[in-house]
Amino acid sequence: MAREQLKVLNALDIAKTQWYHFTAIIIAGMGFFTDAYDLFCISLVTKSLGRIYYHDDHSKKPGILPPNVAAAANGVAFCGTLAGQLFFGWLGDKMGRKKVYGMTLMLMVICSIASGLSFGKDPAAVMATLCFFRFWLGFGIGGDYPLSATIMSEYANKKTRGAFIAAVFAMQGFGILAGGIVAIIVSAAFNSAYPARPYFEDAIGSTVPQADYVWRIVVMFGAVPAALTYYWRMKMPETARYTALVAKNAKQAAADMSKVLQVDLEVEPEIIEKRRGNDFGLFSKEFLRRHGLHLLGTTSTWFLLDIAFYSQNLFQKDIFSKIGWIPPAETMNAIEEVYKIARAQTLIALCSTIPGYWFTVALIDRIGRFAIQLMGFFFMTVFMFALAIPYDHWTHKDNRIGFVVMYSLTFFFANFGPNATTFIVPAEIFPARLRSTCHGISAAAGKAGAIVGAFGFLYASQSTNPNKTDAGYPAGIGMKNSLIVLGCINFFGMVFTFLVPEANGKSLEEMSQENEEESESATEIRPQNGGHDIRKVPV
Repeated sequence: MAREQLKVLNALDIAKTQWYHFTAIIIAGMGFFTDAYDLFCISLVTKSLGRIYYHDDHSKKPGILPPNVAAAANGVAFCGTLAGQLFFGWLGDKMGRKKVYGMTLMLMVICSIASGLSFGKDPAAVMATLCFFRFWLGFGIGGDYPLSATIMSEYANKKTRGAFIAAVFAMQGFGILAGGIVAIIVSAAFNSAYPARPYFEDAIGSTVPQADYVWRIVVMFGAVPAALTYYWRMKMPETARYTALVAKNAKQAAADMSKVLQVDLEVEPEIIEKRRGNDFGLFSKEFLRRHGLHLLGTTSTWFLLDIAFYSQNLFQKDIFSKIGWIPPAETMNAIEEVYKIARAQTLIALCSTIPGYWFTVALIDRIGRFAIQLMGFFFMTVFMFALAIPYDHWTHKDNRIGFVVMYSLTFFFANFGPNATTFIVPAEIFPARLRSTCHGISAAAGKAGAIVGAFGFLYASQSTNPNKTDAGYPAGIGMKNSLIVLGCINFFGMVFTFLVPEANGKSLEEMSQENEEESESATEIRPQNGGHDIRKVPV
Protein backbone atom coordinates (compact mmCIF):
# COMPACT_ATOMS: atom_id res chain seq x y z
CA MET A 1 0.00 0.00 0.00
CA ALA A 2 1.45 3.35 -1.04
CA ARG A 3 1.97 5.78 1.80
CA GLU A 4 2.84 9.44 2.00
CA GLN A 5 6.53 10.26 1.80
CA LEU A 6 8.19 10.91 5.17
CA LYS A 7 7.95 14.68 5.37
CA VAL A 8 11.28 15.04 7.14
CA LEU A 9 12.73 13.64 3.90
CA ASN A 10 10.24 15.47 1.71
CA ALA A 11 11.58 18.71 3.18
CA LEU A 12 15.00 17.76 1.78
CA ASP A 13 13.46 16.87 -1.58
CA ILE A 14 11.74 20.23 -1.99
CA ALA A 15 14.41 22.41 -0.32
CA LYS A 16 15.75 25.26 -2.38
CA THR A 17 19.41 25.15 -3.32
CA GLN A 18 21.34 26.39 -0.30
CA TRP A 19 24.91 26.87 0.83
CA TYR A 20 25.02 23.42 2.47
CA HIS A 21 24.48 21.85 -0.97
CA PHE A 22 27.62 23.54 -2.29
CA THR A 23 29.53 22.67 0.87
CA ALA A 24 28.64 19.00 0.40
CA ILE A 25 29.68 19.15 -3.26
CA ILE A 26 33.07 20.61 -2.35
CA ILE A 27 33.73 18.19 0.51
CA ALA A 28 32.70 15.10 -1.46
CA GLY A 29 34.16 16.49 -4.68
CA MET A 30 37.63 17.01 -3.24
CA GLY A 31 37.66 13.32 -2.45
CA PHE A 32 36.99 12.59 -6.09
CA PHE A 33 39.59 15.13 -7.13
CA THR A 34 42.10 13.12 -5.10
CA ASP A 35 40.76 9.80 -6.42
CA ALA A 36 41.30 10.82 -10.03
CA TYR A 37 44.70 12.34 -9.34
CA ASP A 38 45.95 9.21 -7.59
CA LEU A 39 44.53 6.76 -10.12
CA PHE A 40 45.75 8.53 -13.25
CA CYS A 41 49.07 10.06 -12.15
CA ILE A 42 50.78 6.69 -12.50
CA SER A 43 50.29 6.81 -16.28
CA LEU A 44 52.40 9.99 -16.36
CA VAL A 45 55.46 8.37 -14.80
CA THR A 46 55.52 4.72 -15.96
CA LYS A 47 57.85 5.56 -18.85
CA SER A 48 60.16 7.29 -16.39
CA LEU A 49 60.12 4.28 -14.07
CA GLY A 50 61.22 2.11 -16.97
CA ARG A 51 64.17 4.40 -17.75
CA ILE A 52 65.28 4.63 -14.13
CA TYR A 53 64.97 1.02 -13.01
CA TYR A 54 65.08 -1.09 -16.18
CA HIS A 55 67.85 0.46 -18.27
CA ASP A 56 69.58 -1.90 -20.72
CA ASP A 57 73.11 -0.86 -21.74
CA HIS A 58 72.84 -2.83 -24.97
CA SER A 59 69.53 -1.38 -26.13
CA LYS A 60 69.14 1.47 -28.61
CA LYS A 61 65.96 2.51 -26.83
CA PRO A 62 65.38 3.62 -23.21
CA GLY A 63 64.37 1.01 -20.67
CA ILE A 64 60.70 0.22 -20.23
CA LEU A 65 58.81 -1.64 -17.54
CA PRO A 66 58.56 -5.40 -18.26
CA PRO A 67 55.02 -6.43 -19.26
CA ASN A 68 54.17 -8.00 -15.91
CA VAL A 69 55.53 -5.05 -13.94
CA ALA A 70 53.78 -2.49 -16.18
CA ALA A 71 50.51 -4.38 -15.81
CA ALA A 72 50.89 -4.48 -12.03
CA ALA A 73 51.84 -0.78 -11.74
CA ASN A 74 48.88 0.29 -13.86
CA GLY A 75 46.33 -2.20 -12.55
CA VAL A 76 47.05 -2.89 -8.89
CA ALA A 77 45.30 0.28 -7.70
CA PHE A 78 42.22 -0.83 -9.61
CA CYS A 79 42.26 -4.16 -7.79
CA GLY A 80 42.38 -2.28 -4.48
CA THR A 81 39.63 0.07 -5.65
CA LEU A 82 37.37 -2.85 -6.55
CA ALA A 83 37.86 -4.42 -3.12
CA GLY A 84 37.34 -1.07 -1.39
CA GLN A 85 34.12 -0.38 -3.26
CA LEU A 86 32.62 -3.67 -2.14
CA PHE A 87 33.87 -3.45 1.46
CA PHE A 88 33.20 0.21 2.21
CA GLY A 89 29.94 0.15 0.25
CA TRP A 90 28.70 -2.61 2.55
CA LEU A 91 30.16 -0.91 5.63
CA GLY A 92 28.47 2.39 4.74
CA ASP A 93 25.08 0.70 5.02
CA LYS A 94 25.99 -1.08 8.26
CA MET A 95 27.76 1.68 10.21
CA GLY A 96 26.49 4.80 8.53
CA ARG A 97 27.93 7.00 5.80
CA LYS A 98 29.68 9.51 8.06
CA LYS A 99 31.54 7.00 10.26
CA VAL A 100 33.14 5.33 7.26
CA TYR A 101 33.82 8.51 5.27
CA GLY A 102 36.83 9.56 7.34
CA MET A 103 38.43 6.11 7.22
CA THR A 104 38.70 6.15 3.44
CA LEU A 105 40.26 9.62 3.37
CA MET A 106 42.97 8.83 5.92
CA LEU A 107 43.84 5.65 4.07
CA MET A 108 44.26 7.69 0.87
CA VAL A 109 46.52 10.25 2.58
CA ILE A 110 48.79 7.67 4.20
CA CYS A 111 49.13 5.48 1.12
CA SER A 112 49.73 8.40 -1.28
CA ILE A 113 52.72 9.43 0.81
CA ALA A 114 53.91 5.85 1.26
CA SER A 115 53.73 5.21 -2.51
CA GLY A 116 56.18 8.01 -3.15
CA LEU A 117 58.49 6.74 -0.41
CA SER A 118 58.81 3.29 -1.99
CA PHE A 119 62.18 2.23 -0.66
CA GLY A 120 65.29 0.64 -2.08
CA LYS A 121 67.31 1.05 -5.27
CA ASP A 122 66.70 -2.49 -6.44
CA PRO A 123 63.97 -2.42 -9.15
CA ALA A 124 62.08 -5.35 -7.64
CA ALA A 125 62.00 -3.73 -4.18
CA VAL A 126 60.87 -0.33 -5.46
CA MET A 127 58.14 -1.71 -7.71
CA ALA A 128 56.93 -4.23 -5.11
CA THR A 129 56.52 -1.57 -2.41
CA LEU A 130 54.98 0.87 -4.92
CA CYS A 131 52.42 -1.73 -5.95
CA PHE A 132 51.72 -2.69 -2.32
CA PHE A 133 50.91 0.85 -1.25
CA ARG A 134 48.99 1.61 -4.44
CA PHE A 135 46.76 -1.38 -3.74
CA TRP A 136 45.82 0.08 -0.35
CA LEU A 137 45.57 3.54 -1.86
CA GLY A 138 43.04 2.06 -4.28
CA PHE A 139 41.25 0.40 -1.37
CA GLY A 140 40.65 3.82 0.19
CA ILE A 141 39.70 5.35 -3.15
CA GLY A 142 37.19 2.54 -3.64
CA GLY A 143 35.32 3.54 -0.51
CA ASP A 144 34.95 7.08 -1.78
CA TYR A 145 32.81 6.01 -4.74
CA PRO A 146 29.71 4.62 -2.97
CA LEU A 147 29.98 6.94 0.03
CA SER A 148 30.35 10.22 -1.89
CA ALA A 149 27.56 9.34 -4.32
CA THR A 150 25.22 8.15 -1.58
CA ILE A 151 25.86 11.10 0.72
CA MET A 152 25.30 13.62 -2.07
CA SER A 153 22.14 11.91 -3.30
CA GLU A 154 20.71 11.81 0.22
CA TYR A 155 21.50 15.48 0.89
CA ALA A 156 20.22 16.80 -2.43
CA ASN A 157 16.76 17.99 -3.43
CA LYS A 158 15.06 16.00 -6.17
CA LYS A 159 14.93 18.89 -8.64
CA THR A 160 18.72 19.29 -8.93
CA ARG A 161 19.94 16.00 -7.44
CA GLY A 162 21.46 14.81 -10.71
CA ALA A 163 23.47 18.00 -11.16
CA PHE A 164 24.76 17.86 -7.59
CA ILE A 165 25.95 14.25 -7.86
CA ALA A 166 27.39 14.99 -11.30
CA ALA A 167 29.25 18.00 -9.89
CA VAL A 168 30.91 15.73 -7.30
CA PHE A 169 31.95 13.32 -10.05
CA ALA A 170 33.06 16.20 -12.29
CA MET A 171 35.84 16.95 -9.83
CA GLN A 172 37.46 13.85 -11.29
CA GLY A 173 38.22 15.93 -14.40
CA PHE A 174 40.02 18.55 -12.33
CA GLY A 175 41.95 15.77 -10.59
CA ILE A 176 43.18 14.45 -13.96
CA LEU A 177 44.05 18.01 -14.99
CA ALA A 178 45.87 18.64 -11.71
CA GLY A 179 47.94 15.49 -12.21
CA GLY A 180 49.11 16.78 -15.59
CA ILE A 181 49.82 20.27 -14.27
CA VAL A 182 51.81 18.99 -11.27
CA ALA A 183 53.84 16.72 -13.54
CA ILE A 184 54.50 19.59 -15.97
CA ILE A 185 55.67 21.95 -13.21
CA VAL A 186 57.83 19.38 -11.43
CA SER A 187 59.43 18.01 -14.62
CA ALA A 188 60.03 21.48 -16.06
CA ALA A 189 61.71 22.61 -12.83
CA PHE A 190 63.93 19.52 -12.62
CA ASN A 191 64.79 19.61 -16.32
CA SER A 192 65.88 23.23 -15.94
CA ALA A 193 67.91 22.52 -12.81
CA TYR A 194 69.41 19.25 -14.05
CA PRO A 195 69.64 19.40 -17.87
CA ALA A 196 70.57 16.21 -19.70
CA ARG A 197 71.20 15.16 -23.28
CA PRO A 198 68.78 12.90 -25.21
CA TYR A 199 69.08 9.15 -24.93
CA PHE A 200 70.56 8.65 -28.39
CA GLU A 201 73.44 10.99 -27.50
CA ASP A 202 74.10 9.75 -23.96
CA ALA A 203 72.17 6.67 -22.87
CA ILE A 204 73.35 6.78 -19.25
CA GLY A 205 73.45 10.54 -18.82
CA SER A 206 69.95 11.07 -20.24
CA THR A 207 68.52 9.79 -16.95
CA VAL A 208 69.96 12.00 -14.23
CA PRO A 209 69.81 10.66 -10.62
CA GLN A 210 67.36 13.44 -9.72
CA ALA A 211 64.79 11.94 -12.13
CA ASP A 212 63.98 9.52 -9.32
CA TYR A 213 62.57 12.44 -7.31
CA VAL A 214 60.24 13.56 -10.10
CA TRP A 215 57.93 10.55 -10.10
CA ARG A 216 57.94 10.40 -6.30
CA ILE A 217 56.84 14.03 -5.94
CA VAL A 218 54.11 13.59 -8.55
CA VAL A 219 52.74 10.50 -6.78
CA MET A 220 52.93 11.94 -3.26
CA PHE A 221 51.19 15.22 -4.10
CA GLY A 222 47.87 13.36 -4.14
CA ALA A 223 47.91 13.37 -0.34
CA VAL A 224 47.60 17.18 -0.17
CA PRO A 225 43.96 17.75 -1.26
CA ALA A 226 42.78 14.71 0.71
CA ALA A 227 44.40 15.96 3.92
CA LEU A 228 42.89 19.43 3.47
CA THR A 229 39.32 18.08 3.44
CA TYR A 230 39.54 15.63 6.35
CA TYR A 231 38.33 18.09 9.01
CA TRP A 232 35.29 19.13 7.01
CA ARG A 233 34.29 15.53 6.32
CA MET A 234 34.26 14.86 10.03
CA LYS A 235 31.98 17.88 10.61
CA MET A 236 29.28 16.66 8.21
CA PRO A 237 26.21 15.21 9.99
CA GLU A 238 24.92 11.77 9.09
CA THR A 239 22.40 11.90 6.25
CA ALA A 240 18.78 12.19 7.37
CA ARG A 241 17.76 9.31 5.13
CA TYR A 242 20.18 6.89 6.74
CA THR A 243 19.21 8.02 10.23
CA ALA A 244 15.46 7.83 9.59
CA LEU A 245 15.15 4.86 7.25
CA VAL A 246 18.04 2.63 8.32
CA ALA A 247 18.83 3.59 11.92
CA LYS A 248 15.06 4.18 12.52
CA ASN A 249 15.72 7.36 14.49
CA ALA A 250 13.45 10.03 13.01
CA LYS A 251 14.05 12.33 15.99
CA GLN A 252 17.79 12.47 15.30
CA ALA A 253 17.16 12.82 11.58
CA ALA A 254 14.95 15.83 12.23
CA ALA A 255 17.54 17.33 14.59
CA ASP A 256 20.29 16.93 11.98
CA MET A 257 18.07 18.36 9.26
CA SER A 258 17.25 21.39 11.39
CA LYS A 259 20.93 22.32 11.29
CA VAL A 260 21.25 21.63 7.60
CA LEU A 261 18.09 23.48 6.50
CA GLN A 262 18.36 26.13 9.22
CA VAL A 263 14.87 25.55 10.60
CA ASP A 264 13.63 24.55 14.06
CA LEU A 265 12.06 21.11 14.26
CA GLU A 266 9.82 20.11 17.14
CA VAL A 267 9.35 16.37 16.97
CA GLU A 268 6.21 14.76 18.36
CA PRO A 269 6.25 11.15 19.53
CA GLU A 270 6.55 8.95 16.50
CA ILE A 271 6.65 5.28 15.69
CA ILE A 272 8.86 4.01 12.92
CA GLU A 273 8.22 0.35 12.53
CA LYS A 274 9.66 -2.30 10.29
CA ARG A 275 6.99 -3.61 8.01
CA ARG A 276 6.88 -6.86 6.13
CA GLY A 277 8.24 -6.44 2.63
CA ASN A 278 10.42 -3.48 3.50
CA ASP A 279 13.22 -5.34 5.26
CA PHE A 280 14.27 -7.65 2.43
CA GLY A 281 17.98 -8.27 1.95
CA LEU A 282 20.28 -8.03 -1.01
CA PHE A 283 20.06 -11.75 -1.81
CA SER A 284 16.29 -12.06 -1.34
CA LYS A 285 13.69 -12.88 -3.98
CA GLU A 286 11.99 -9.57 -3.22
CA PHE A 287 15.14 -7.61 -4.06
CA LEU A 288 15.55 -9.65 -7.23
CA ARG A 289 11.95 -8.89 -8.21
CA ARG A 290 12.14 -5.19 -7.50
CA HIS A 291 15.73 -4.31 -8.36
CA GLY A 292 17.40 -7.30 -10.00
CA LEU A 293 17.28 -5.90 -13.54
CA HIS A 294 18.24 -2.47 -12.25
CA LEU A 295 21.39 -3.87 -10.63
CA LEU A 296 22.20 -5.81 -13.79
CA GLY A 297 21.80 -2.60 -15.77
CA THR A 298 24.03 -0.49 -13.51
CA THR A 299 26.75 -3.14 -13.23
CA SER A 300 26.87 -4.09 -16.92
CA THR A 301 26.92 -0.53 -18.27
CA TRP A 302 29.61 0.56 -15.79
CA PHE A 303 31.67 -2.55 -16.60
CA LEU A 304 31.52 -1.96 -20.36
CA LEU A 305 32.10 1.78 -20.05
CA ASP A 306 35.23 1.38 -17.94
CA ILE A 307 36.82 -1.13 -20.30
CA ALA A 308 36.75 1.55 -22.98
CA PHE A 309 37.35 4.57 -20.76
CA TYR A 310 40.34 3.35 -18.78
CA SER A 311 42.06 1.63 -21.68
CA GLN A 312 42.01 4.98 -23.48
CA ASN A 313 42.93 7.13 -20.52
CA LEU A 314 45.77 5.05 -19.14
CA PHE A 315 47.41 4.59 -22.52
CA GLN A 316 46.96 7.97 -24.14
CA LYS A 317 50.72 8.36 -24.13
CA ASP A 318 51.12 5.33 -26.41
CA ILE A 319 48.54 6.68 -28.86
CA PHE A 320 50.18 10.11 -28.83
CA SER A 321 53.54 8.51 -29.58
CA LYS A 322 52.11 6.66 -32.55
CA ILE A 323 50.61 9.82 -34.07
CA GLY A 324 53.71 11.93 -33.39
CA TRP A 325 52.50 14.18 -30.57
CA ILE A 326 55.15 12.74 -28.28
CA PRO A 327 58.57 12.37 -29.98
CA PRO A 328 60.37 8.98 -30.01
CA ALA A 329 61.68 8.17 -26.54
CA GLU A 330 65.31 8.03 -27.67
CA THR A 331 65.17 11.71 -28.76
CA MET A 332 64.40 12.89 -25.19
CA ASN A 333 65.93 12.64 -21.76
CA ALA A 334 63.98 10.99 -18.92
CA ILE A 335 62.59 14.17 -17.34
CA GLU A 336 61.70 15.72 -20.70
CA GLU A 337 59.63 12.63 -21.54
CA VAL A 338 57.54 13.11 -18.37
CA TYR A 339 56.96 16.73 -19.43
CA LYS A 340 55.83 15.81 -22.96
CA ILE A 341 53.47 13.05 -21.77
CA ALA A 342 51.95 15.32 -19.11
CA ARG A 343 51.49 18.16 -21.61
CA ALA A 344 49.60 15.94 -24.05
CA GLN A 345 47.30 14.49 -21.38
CA THR A 346 46.66 17.92 -19.89
CA LEU A 347 45.56 19.19 -23.28
CA ILE A 348 43.08 16.33 -23.64
CA ALA A 349 41.74 17.01 -20.13
CA LEU A 350 41.24 20.70 -20.90
CA CYS A 351 39.69 20.23 -24.32
CA SER A 352 37.40 17.25 -23.81
CA THR A 353 37.42 15.62 -20.37
CA ILE A 354 36.45 18.62 -18.21
CA PRO A 355 33.94 20.16 -20.68
CA GLY A 356 32.18 16.79 -20.97
CA TYR A 357 31.69 16.53 -17.21
CA TRP A 358 30.21 20.01 -16.90
CA PHE A 359 27.88 19.55 -19.86
CA THR A 360 26.45 16.68 -17.83
CA VAL A 361 26.10 18.89 -14.75
CA ALA A 362 24.26 21.53 -16.78
CA LEU A 363 21.87 19.23 -18.63
CA ILE A 364 21.27 16.06 -16.62
CA ASP A 365 18.20 17.38 -14.78
CA ARG A 366 16.77 18.73 -18.02
CA ILE A 367 17.11 15.83 -20.43
CA GLY A 368 17.53 12.99 -17.93
CA ARG A 369 20.04 10.27 -17.12
CA PHE A 370 18.82 7.74 -19.67
CA ALA A 371 19.08 10.10 -22.66
CA ILE A 372 22.56 11.28 -21.72
CA GLN A 373 23.86 7.74 -21.19
CA LEU A 374 22.35 6.41 -24.42
CA MET A 375 23.64 9.37 -26.41
CA GLY A 376 27.11 9.07 -24.86
CA PHE A 377 27.49 5.39 -25.69
CA PHE A 378 26.16 6.01 -29.22
CA PHE A 379 28.67 8.74 -30.05
CA MET A 380 31.53 6.86 -28.37
CA THR A 381 30.72 3.95 -30.69
CA VAL A 382 30.57 6.20 -33.75
CA PHE A 383 33.83 8.03 -33.05
CA MET A 384 35.67 4.87 -32.07
CA PHE A 385 34.79 3.23 -35.37
CA ALA A 386 35.62 6.47 -37.17
CA LEU A 387 39.09 6.29 -35.66
CA ALA A 388 39.56 2.57 -36.20
CA ILE A 389 38.34 1.82 -39.70
CA PRO A 390 40.49 4.43 -41.51
CA TYR A 391 43.28 4.14 -38.90
CA ASP A 392 46.10 4.28 -41.44
CA HIS A 393 44.68 7.55 -42.74
CA TRP A 394 44.90 9.15 -39.28
CA THR A 395 48.56 8.16 -38.80
CA HIS A 396 49.72 10.27 -41.75
CA LYS A 397 51.42 13.44 -40.57
CA ASP A 398 48.92 15.78 -42.23
CA ASN A 399 45.97 14.07 -40.52
CA ARG A 400 47.29 13.84 -36.96
CA ILE A 401 45.36 16.84 -35.67
CA GLY A 402 42.16 15.29 -37.01
CA PHE A 403 42.93 12.11 -35.12
CA VAL A 404 43.35 14.03 -31.88
CA VAL A 405 40.06 15.89 -32.46
CA MET A 406 38.21 12.62 -33.02
CA TYR A 407 39.93 11.03 -30.04
CA SER A 408 38.98 14.03 -27.88
CA LEU A 409 35.36 13.73 -28.95
CA THR A 410 35.21 10.14 -27.68
CA PHE A 411 36.36 11.45 -24.29
CA PHE A 412 33.90 14.32 -24.42
CA PHE A 413 30.95 11.98 -24.99
CA ALA A 414 32.24 9.53 -22.38
CA ASN A 415 32.08 12.29 -19.77
CA PHE A 416 28.97 13.94 -21.21
CA GLY A 417 27.51 10.46 -21.10
CA PRO A 418 27.99 7.14 -19.32
CA ASN A 419 31.10 7.99 -17.32
CA ALA A 420 28.96 10.40 -15.28
CA THR A 421 25.57 8.67 -15.39
CA THR A 422 26.87 5.24 -14.34
CA PHE A 423 28.09 6.95 -11.15
CA ILE A 424 24.86 8.87 -10.54
CA VAL A 425 22.07 6.35 -11.15
CA PRO A 426 23.08 3.64 -8.62
CA ALA A 427 22.89 6.27 -5.86
CA GLU A 428 19.25 7.01 -6.75
CA ILE A 429 17.37 3.79 -7.46
CA PHE A 430 18.07 1.42 -4.56
CA PRO A 431 16.65 1.37 -0.98
CA ALA A 432 18.50 3.42 1.65
CA ARG A 433 19.60 0.37 3.66
CA LEU A 434 21.18 -1.14 0.50
CA ARG A 435 22.05 2.03 -1.42
CA SER A 436 25.74 2.21 -0.55
CA THR A 437 26.16 -1.55 -1.02
CA CYS A 438 24.51 -1.57 -4.46
CA HIS A 439 26.49 1.47 -5.56
CA GLY A 440 29.65 -0.29 -4.40
CA ILE A 441 28.71 -3.41 -6.38
CA SER A 442 28.03 -1.33 -9.50
CA ALA A 443 31.26 0.60 -9.09
CA ALA A 444 33.21 -2.63 -8.48
CA ALA A 445 31.86 -3.99 -11.76
CA GLY A 446 33.18 -0.82 -13.37
CA LYS A 447 36.60 -1.32 -11.87
CA ALA A 448 36.59 -4.92 -13.09
CA GLY A 449 36.13 -3.39 -16.53
CA ALA A 450 38.96 -0.97 -15.84
CA ILE A 451 41.21 -3.91 -14.95
CA VAL A 452 40.31 -5.61 -18.23
CA GLY A 453 41.12 -2.40 -20.08
CA ALA A 454 44.31 -1.64 -18.17
CA PHE A 455 45.76 -5.15 -18.36
CA GLY A 456 44.31 -6.25 -21.69
CA PHE A 457 45.11 -3.12 -23.65
CA LEU A 458 48.82 -3.44 -22.83
CA TYR A 459 48.90 -6.65 -24.83
CA ALA A 460 46.10 -6.16 -27.36
CA SER A 461 47.44 -2.89 -28.77
CA GLN A 462 50.83 -4.36 -29.62
CA SER A 463 51.66 -4.66 -33.30
CA THR A 464 50.65 -7.82 -35.14
CA ASN A 465 54.27 -7.96 -36.35
CA PRO A 466 56.38 -9.59 -33.59
CA ASN A 467 59.39 -7.51 -34.68
CA LYS A 468 57.57 -4.23 -34.00
CA THR A 469 56.25 -4.94 -30.49
CA ASP A 470 57.58 -3.28 -27.34
CA ALA A 471 60.32 -5.20 -25.58
CA GLY A 472 58.98 -8.22 -23.71
CA TYR A 473 55.51 -8.14 -25.24
CA PRO A 474 54.05 -10.78 -27.56
CA ALA A 475 52.35 -9.75 -30.80
CA GLY A 476 48.89 -8.31 -30.28
CA ILE A 477 45.97 -7.41 -32.51
CA GLY A 478 47.29 -3.92 -33.25
CA MET A 479 45.97 -0.46 -32.44
CA LYS A 480 43.39 -0.48 -35.26
CA ASN A 481 41.77 -3.74 -34.18
CA SER A 482 41.92 -2.69 -30.52
CA LEU A 483 39.90 0.43 -31.35
CA ILE A 484 37.36 -1.70 -33.24
CA VAL A 485 36.95 -3.93 -30.18
CA LEU A 486 36.41 -0.86 -28.00
CA GLY A 487 33.79 0.39 -30.45
CA CYS A 488 31.89 -2.89 -30.14
CA ILE A 489 32.08 -2.69 -26.34
CA ASN A 490 30.55 0.80 -26.45
CA PHE A 491 27.71 -0.52 -28.63
CA PHE A 492 26.84 -3.20 -26.07
CA GLY A 493 26.91 -0.49 -23.40
CA MET A 494 24.20 1.29 -25.37
CA VAL A 495 22.11 -1.91 -25.43
CA PHE A 496 22.36 -2.54 -21.67
CA THR A 497 21.39 1.08 -20.94
CA PHE A 498 17.77 0.03 -21.58
CA LEU A 499 17.82 -1.88 -18.27
CA VAL A 500 18.45 1.31 -16.27
CA PRO A 501 15.38 3.28 -15.04
CA GLU A 502 15.03 7.05 -15.29
CA ALA A 503 15.24 8.78 -11.90
CA ASN A 504 14.95 12.37 -13.12
CA GLY A 505 12.63 14.47 -10.96
CA LYS A 506 11.65 11.61 -8.64
CA SER A 507 12.40 11.24 -4.93
CA LEU A 508 14.78 8.53 -3.77
CA GLU A 509 11.96 6.82 -1.89
CA GLU A 510 9.76 6.84 -4.98
CA MET A 511 12.51 5.16 -7.03
CA SER A 512 13.21 2.54 -4.33
CA GLN A 513 9.51 2.14 -3.39
CA GLU A 514 10.36 2.71 0.26
CA ASN A 515 7.51 5.17 0.78
CA GLU A 516 5.07 2.29 0.37
CA GLU A 517 6.13 0.97 3.76
CA GLU A 518 6.76 4.08 5.83
CA SER A 519 4.81 4.97 8.95
CA GLU A 520 3.52 8.42 9.69
CA SER A 521 3.60 10.79 12.65
CA ALA A 522 4.31 14.44 12.98
CA THR A 523 6.84 17.13 13.66
CA GLU A 524 6.67 20.87 13.38
CA ILE A 525 8.91 23.15 11.36
CA ARG A 526 9.28 26.68 12.67
CA PRO A 527 11.39 29.20 10.74
CA GLN A 528 14.27 30.52 12.79
CA ASN A 529 13.51 34.11 11.76
CA GLY A 530 10.73 34.25 14.35
CA GLY A 531 7.88 33.96 11.86
CA HIS A 532 4.55 32.46 12.87
CA ASP A 533 4.07 30.06 9.95
CA ILE A 534 3.96 26.48 11.23
CA ARG A 535 3.92 23.46 8.94
CA LYS A 536 3.00 19.98 10.19
CA VAL A 537 5.63 17.51 9.05
CA PRO A 538 4.93 13.81 9.65
CA VAL A 539 8.02 11.71 10.43
